[in-house]
This record gives sequence, structure tokens and C-alpha cells, in this order.
Amino acid sequence: MSLSNLRPPKGMKHSKKRVGRGQGSGQGKTAGRGHKGAKSRSGYKFKRGFEGGQMPLHRRVPKRGFHNPFRVEYEVVNLDQLAAKFDAGATVTPELLHEKGLVPGGGRPVKILARGEVGKALTVRAHRFSGKAAEKIQAAGGAAEAIG
Repeated sequence: MSLSNLRPPKGMKHSKKRVGRGQGSGQGKTAGRGHKGAKSRSGYKFKRGFEGGQMPLHRRVPKRGFHNPFRVEYEVVNLDQLAAKFDAGATVTPELLHEKGLVPGGGRPVKILARGEVGKALTVRAHRFSGKAAEKIQAAGGAAEAIG
């Protein structure tokens, strides 16, 4: 075995199919394009989503409702999760929540909801708070600080 006698595996290389070069080639006359129709013509290009004249899927499917492009999606954290992961007197920030695995990274704003009880004085910094969540944090002796 040397570089001078390397060969590709058998069956890997194929000679190019020469179409439209006479009947003896097996690809003469219509050159594998069939008879008539747009696809048999030179210069044929189909438009994206074209289904041969049938009403295309993107026009057949009904469109309903409204998609608000300005909707803000929040990462949600509940009070019982905060109580389980943080000690009394801790300052909770979105970065700390990400480190503790309560929210994924990705830059979404964080909202604190009121499920469960806190039971400890925590300073919580988040983008939004539900009304009850802020009340429960303050009742436990902590502070709810909105970011931005």
C-alpha cells in the first residue's frame, strides 16, 4: 500500500449521465424529463410552496387569531421555590436564580408569583412581581425590588 496505488472503493465513482445524446444512450429524446408540462421545458423554476396548481398548503390552512409581536414572555419563579433555595437575609437576583437552576439563561425577564410561603426575610430583585407575591415577601420582613 502506497500513495501511488490508492484507489476509491469499488462502486464509489460513477460516470456522469449524459442525457439527450441519442437513443443509444438510453437518455435520448426527452432526456429523462417525460412528456410536456412545465418541468420538461428549459428554464423551468417553481415558486416556493407551489403544488402544481393545487391550492398550496399555506393558503389552504385557515388563519385565525392574532399574534402580538410585542408580547413579553417571563420566566416564572414561585415563593416556595425561593424559600427552598435561599437562606434568610439573602439577596435574590436573576443571575442567582440562574445559578441555582430556577430559571434558564437566555435573558428573559423574571416574574415572581405567590405560590407557597416565604417564611424568611429575603431581598428579591426581579423584573415583575404579582401583587400577592410582593405582599407575602414584605410580610415575611423582606423587600421586593423591581428591576428596570
